[in-house]
Amino acid sequence: MKLIDIGINLMNPSFDKDRGEVVGNARKAGVAALIITGASVKISLEAASYIERHPESPCRLYFTAGVHPHEASTLDDGGLETLRGLGRSAVAIGECGLDYFRDYSPRSVQRRCFEKQLELAADLGLPLFLHERGAFGDFSAMLKTFMPKVQAAVVHCFTGSEGELETYLDLGCHIGITGWICDERRGQTLQGLVKKIPARRLLLETDAPFLIPRDLGQKKVRRNEPKYLPHIAAAVARHQGKDPVQVAEESYANTLEFFKIECGPL
Repeated sequence: MKLIDIGINLMNPSFDKDRGEVVGNARKAGVAALIITGASVKISLEAASYIERHPESPCRLYFTAGVHPHEASTLDDGGLETLRGLGRSAVAIGECGLDYFRDYSPRSVQRRCFEKQLELAADLGLPLFLHERGAFGDFSAMLKTFMPKVQAAVVHCFTGSEGELETYLDLGCHIGITGWICDERRGQTLQGLVKKIPARRLLLETDAPFLIPRDLGQKKVRRNEPKYLPHIAAAVARHQGKDPVQVAEESYANTLEFFKIECGPL
């Protein structure tokens, strides 16, 4: 089984002491590549620098460049130009979008920040790595305006309703599935909906160190890692009625095509 984690927060401080080991363990688990999430200008720069310093990494490393809606208030003109420069080596713009669940940045500021990144993705011809929580109406309306202008888009960590899924699919979006599907409390809706995701639109991710699969059966596990991606793939396969190898092969091929990347053999 060969997989690619499309969303890992590898620059998170929880990985500071063992980042290299985390990458090595991912490789041993069958994860051939990691796409590091850029959640702010600072983190995007750190991700680019880390990749440059580790050309012989056990996993192929890529990164996205963007500003999460929680950090929307931090994006100024200088930051936007930095993202534009990073876009020459990033594989997507994001993590960007709207989050009205936490409201860490004012909603009007979130919308302006999101629009600037939508425009940037369109200008650079890059796909979008998207975040939405509690903001479906505004988010989908803004996305609908820009989808004809951008290369592609993935709704990262989808946890929404059937109607929301249908809207995203109608817009042409890919869908990112995390360990949320392994949660017996919150994941039941997603477990039923995952069958409705077309095989060519499914991408897999951990969102590590967050969203650790609750059914790992290891009480001492406190941090999610990309080495658990095969476990997530198996859960998706179970709820789709497919073989895990098939799900892995499909998502792997989708990821290469979506991000326009290459990945050598394990």
